[in-house]
Amino acid sequence: QVQLVESGGGLVQPGGSLRLSCAASSTIFSVYAMGWYRQAPGKQRELVATIPSGGSANYADSVKGRFTISRDNTHNTVFLYMNNLAPEDTSVYYCNAKRAFSTYWGQGTQVTVSS
Repeated sequence: QVQLVESGGGLVQPGGSLRLSCAASSTIFSVYAMGWYRQAPGKQRELVATIPSGGSANYADSVKGRFTISRDNTHNTVFLYMNNLAPEDTSVYYCNAKRAFSTYWGQGTQVTVSS
């Protein structure tokens, strides 16, 4: 069982930046593929970015060039750096961990982009 705790959400103006963090409880964090997803009201949950245990990150087209995912395996943490935020980025952002047939989700953190 892996527990994921997100933090860093909040209210930001259009064009602003935020950094989301996700702390994982697993001592074998480094073997998990990690990801960020988001879900806006009335919409399905969608992938934002993923970063495997080894290899390159992948991004949704809507966030390429604005968001960056990274991981710190020493501290069992994955980050999502979000720049040039737009109102359409408003969502609850969820952290995700995957390994073999196991998938874990955090409780989510709200990001609201509004002037």
